[in-house]
Amino acid sequence: MRIIRGKFGRRRFDVPTNITARPTTDFARENIFNVIENLIDIEGITALDLFAGTGAITLELLSRGAESVTSVEKASTQYNFIAKVSKQLAVDNLRLVRGDALRFIDTSSTKFDFIFADPPYDMEGFEEIPVKILQSQMLKSGTLIVIEHSKKQDFSQLPHFFQHRAYGSVNFSLFRIP
Repeated sequence: MRIIRGKFGRRRFDVPTNITARPTTDFARENIFNVIENLIDIEGITALDLFAGTGAITLELLSRGAESVTSVEKASTQYNFIAKVSKQLAVDNLRLVRGDALRFIDTSSTKFDFIFADPPYDMEGFEEIPVKILQSQMLKSGTLIVIEHSKKQDFSQLPHFFQHRAYGSVNFSLFRIP
């Protein structure tokens, strides 16, 4: 895994072979970050990475100057990998939460400028995740939400949807809270 840009740009980390996550490809991550940076200034934002997996999105946000990132990951292998890499980078503005992302959505009242969610594509109830986020207490005026999904899902009828992007087999639906 590599961090694409920012203060940690070009750094590479060996992902454990027993990881169960499906990391966002470098190609898709680079392209979606180009879109995100045209919509918001990452520097100084508070961000949330749900279903963090390898932490690639978390680390990219930190590298590009996010003020703070909350990263939620349930699996111990992935959680430990994110913790190890953030320690190597001497990151002090990461709140790493080992827990269930759906429970986090239901219980968190922290407001975020940016929320990224990359649930397992085959997760039961996947279609409800954007709805849960949009109904959560984590939103404020201007919050940008990016949901990564397969081409099977179509979230364009949900409130605050404004854009769909596809990079190879990776799809992103974008929402903005007015």
